Amino acid sequence: MNDLAERLATAMRRFTGEGELSALSRLSGGANMESWAFEWSSGGRAAPYVLRRAPSAAYMADRPFGHADEAALVIAARAGGVKAPEVVGVLGDADGLGTGYVMRRVMAEVAPAKILGDPPPSLLADLGRELARIHAIPLATIPPAIPHMDTREALAALKARFFDYGGDRPVIALAIRWCEDHLPAPADPVLVHGDYRMGNVMVDANGLAAVLDWELAHLGDAHEDLAFGCMTVWRFGRLDRPALGLGSLDDYFAAYEAGGGGPVDRDRFRFWLIYRTLWWALGCLQMGEAWRSGADRTVERVVVGRRTAEQELDLVRLLETEAPESERARPLPPSQPAAPVPTGEPTNREMVQAVRDWIEGAIKPHAEGHAKFETVVAMNALGIVLRDLDAGTRAEDRALADELLSGAATLARPGLLAKLRRAVLDKCAVDSPKYAALAAARTEWRQ
Repeated sequence: MNDLAERLATAMRRFTGEGELSALSRLSGGANMESWAFEWSSGGRAAPYVLRRAPSAAYMADRPFGHADEAALVIAARAGGVKAPEVVGVLGDADGLGTGYVMRRVMAEVAPAKILGDPPPSLLADLGRELARIHAIPLATIPPAIPHMDTREALAALKARFFDYGGDRPVIALAIRWCEDHLPAPADPVLVHGDYRMGNVMVDANGLAAVLDWELAHLGDAHEDLAFGCMTVWRFGRLDRPALGLGSLDDYFAAYEAGGGGPVDRDRFRFWLIYRTLWWALGCLQMGEAWRSGADRTVERVVVGRRTAEQELDLVRLLETEAPESERARPLPPSQPAAPVPTGEPTNREMVQAVRDWIEGAIKPHAEGHAKFETVVAMNALGIVLRDLDAGTRAEDRALADELLSGAATLARPGLLAKLRRAVLDKCAVDSPKYAALAAARTEWRQ
């Protein structure tokens, strides 16, 4: 911490002139990048700032653009009237801090649970209009390094990644095949934020305050941005509010169009809703690969790697309308029988439970800041192991995945939808038992 503070203070003097750094702390948020909050005092005044940087050089290796281009994009967005943070400086090699940039800190709420618990009345309309502003940014002002997304090529890349990760998850195979069969015609490109959702926006009493996290930006189809924030996972339990967990799709689309966005095509929106759910399913699997490779050895990475089950559940709910009514009405097969009550020496399950109980009782009460966040994540990881040891359920089935990917099997096959429903229910119950869509699916499918 001392070394980081000293190096950051040196960089800030280069950015803003003389001053003193204080109150440096790691923020808990950010699944991909580190964020550090601090204050900078100059001329008798202290102002809040945020350092955004990569956790390791290896983490940036396969990204299409680096932090210097990301900072330039944020600057261009702000100049275009978007509520983007104000960038004050970009790190260089001489700063010894890795790659990243410093922004003035926006003092507003970012936690989705707090925002969605009592959202400002204007927020859904704010988000629709703001997305229209992002899509209206002149392409000539966007840094040349920001890539253009060809949907067909991107889908092929997802398919290749699926095979890299084993090619054995039937629901992912089903989604890939559906996307191949429903690929939309190319759209006129706009700047796509790429991660426009709750968790990446800041909100105050007046409504939208800032749009964060531009690392996935690219040129592409505006409907991709519209759909991404409406994924089930990014509605944080508000299943009755399909637009960002805030309200109706009709109201969201109307605000987007009134703000200058193009007409919304519902079929194109559905494609992107399924595509991005598929994308995040594979993104979660990628987190496990990042841990295995050593690029990011945090416990958070392996826990996120088990959230693929959430997206597989969502994909079945999205795609089950493709099945005949008779298959949608078919009862589910039973789950695996419960494990017997143990006797004799402590089992693996009991030993894991003992460690989890110790962390909860002896470590968590004394942890603070990011360390407390990591403690909770570690407990979640051990909880997954406990449930997995009891259930003995697996998501892998290479033969069925091959059939679905080739089109040899479809949801018209008798019993297939019921089998997939059972599989995703049981796997999600192990990996994410509090996921809101799990309870909804159990009710819908009359488990």
